[in-house]
Amino acid sequence: MSLLGRGPALYVRSRTLPATVAAVLGTAAAAAWSAAWLQSQPGFDHTARVPVVVLGPLLAASAVGTSLYATSDELDRTATRPWPLRRTAHVLGLTVLAVALLALSVPGHPEEFGGPAIVRNTLGAVGVTAAAAALIGARVSWLPITVYFGSVYVAAPSTPGGAAALWAWPMQPGPEAGAWAVALGAFAGGTALHAFRGARPVRA
Repeated sequence: MSLLGRGPALYVRSRTLPATVAAVLGTAAAAAWSAAWLQSQPGFDHTARVPVVVLGPLLAASAVGTSLYATSDELDRTATRPWPLRRTAHVLGLTVLAVALLALSVPGHPEEFGGPAIVRNTLGAVGVTAAAAALIGARVSWLPITVYFGSVYVAAPSTPGGAAALWAWPMQPGPEAGAWAVALGAFAGGTALHAFRGARPVRA
């Protein structure tokens, strides 16, 4: 294999991307099963899928964040390739995969807690996780979004909209415009921050 061909292969292996893809696939499968099971319980309807709409994106984003860890950041910095483009492609590729699979895991009821809500939450969660990788390191990049999602899940009001659409965006129904604005801003900002800074080196 030529040096040109070895570059992408080495990058994939160094970021354990096959394991990350497997984790995203497993998360989507578990989300689909859980959503169907919750909705089938007596007295429940599609609103019972709220835990899936929150937990599925959290797990997928955690997997994406962990894959941003570089085992040899000093070597990476010597590469001639433009790292911002490679980092952006890394985050975008895994995000597209996670969004597509998780959207299929909760079909129907887009006006409530269906595909749009889980897509929004996935985008926002990946953005926060990418930013955390740049600021505190990829190995613990899952921690801020886990604390935030857990806190919002407990504290969010039952009535959607208003100020809660901004600070409790993961718990909002799919069409809530304010929640989408926050999630998209988090995704764009987190992806850009990681693209230009990379994951913060963590020394043993």
